[in-house]
Amino acid sequence: MSLQDCLPAELRHEGTAITRLTAGLSGAAVHRVDADGRAFVLKIADAAEPLDGWRRMRDIVERAAQAGLAPRVVHVDPERRAILSELVVDRSFPALLLNPATRAAAIALLGRTLRRVHELPLPAASGDGIEPLAFLAALLARVSSGVALPAFVGEAVARLRGEAAPSSGRTPVLSHNDVNPSNLVYDGERLILLDWDRASANEPYYDLATISVFARLDDEACRTLVAAYDDAPVAALPARFVYDRRLVAVVCGVVFLHLARLAGYEGDGSATLDGALGLGDFYQRLRAGAVSVADGEGRWAFGLALVKESFAR
Repeated sequence: MSLQDCLPAELRHEGTAITRLTAGLSGAAVHRVDADGRAFVLKIADAAEPLDGWRRMRDIVERAAQAGLAPRVVHVDPERRAILSELVVDRSFPALLLNPATRAAAIALLGRTLRRVHELPLPAASGDGIEPLAFLAALLARVSSGVALPAFVGEAVARLRGEAAPSSGRTPVLSHNDVNPSNLVYDGERLILLDWDRASANEPYYDLATISVFARLDDEACRTLVAAYDDAPVAALPARFVYDRRLVAVVCGVVFLHLARLAGYEGDGSATLDGALGLGDFYQRLRAGAVSVADGEGRWAFGLALVKESFAR
């Protein structure tokens, strides 16, 4: 199959340049397409992905794009499971968030954007959504096969299993389920979310908790986030949000330990809670080029840093 075969007819010509960007964590292949003075992103799903699941994701992406919450969809090729979207130039949401002068506005924009995501209709074939603890148990078994995990990883998982999840008192929503900074694009006015592969029905606070962990938002910033989401003042963080922060930190941490194993890293079970890098230290080393999430060792360190974050919540 030629990659040009995945494009609309008007873009299939010698002047079209297609450059591989990355293989997404879902197994999808992602390419940049430059043609006729315009830029696009071509995403081709893993051939092993069930067709029904791909169709459900496509429907969600198209609805999100129509609502201005995802890049505009230009072309869909169901036979090749390919989606061509506009390339949105990123003006850096982290820069907006880290600037003291714009931080409050950035958090408010984030909260309002996630509320709009959750207002999207659930697809008819949304199923029962995700069950994070069941997913965590299955993934942990795969990660720990043949290697010794640091003891504090097991302690973090046991802590979650021994704790009853508080009720949010809210109905499930269409959750993006992967709201981390790499999936947020700021075009100068609005936030757009990328990579909707994991979108499904979920508890509303899960998305807010996810970005609060990855962006290392303190309690005051989290209250601002929840207040913007609810469009109402928040005196104290909801118990379910607090629980979801711990849940997200452990689940995402184990995901990165799994990705480290897939990259061929054998793991290091000697790390202690005090000795493992904290999330802030990891980010500093990442910016300095001392670690990379492109290799197994970096993914392992990132996973441990995320799990460690759950003990601070």
